[in-house]
Amino acid sequence: MATGVLLVFIAALAAPSIAISMYPVLRRYNDGLALGAVGFRLIEGVLIAVGALGLVLLSTLSQEFVVAGAPDSSYFQALGALLLAGYRWVGFVGSIMAFSLGALMYYYIFYQTRLIPRWLSNWGLFAATLSLAGCILVVFGLIGPLSTSQVILGVPIGVEEMVLAAWLIVKGFNPSAIASKLPRQIVD
Repeated sequence: MATGVLLVFIAALAAPSIAISMYPVLRRYNDGLALGAVGFRLIEGVLIAVGALGLVLLSTLSQEFVVAGAPDSSYFQALGALLLAGYRWVGFVGSIMAFSLGALMYYYIFYQTRLIPRWLSNWGLFAATLSLAGCILVVFGLIGPLSTSQVILGVPIGVEEMVLAAWLIVKGFNPSAIASKLPRQIVD
């Protein structure tokens, strides 16, 4: 479990790091949306870390239950259920909602500027909307956190993010879109 929690904390650092590294490029096209996306990715990172902390607390609670010699279990069960619910709400609803809102901002900038192909930005807009819809359905109690329905609604953005990463590694941003926002050199 310690390895899993460590990996979650690394993810909590990676989410805002990616956004911060993309900010200098995206702010040339839409400073407000680029900053908003960074803000939502920061919120995502914090919520991921809080969710991981919930797992650590749940582990500590189970160890205390064993040390106490299995006393009245209703207290431990109630506290354990509360920590598990908090982990699910923060980790699988709050952080995904923040991620989805930040992704919508990115993909809107990508769509407007053609930094990436339109098909990829359209896919991102659609997939982020599905992911956000899944979170909203959970908030209103229509589906459960981390239910099959929420996972299915989140799969398209997961695949899209991997395709985007591969695209940016192999091809990068559209050079003509980048060149259109570079300051013009004054030639004497």
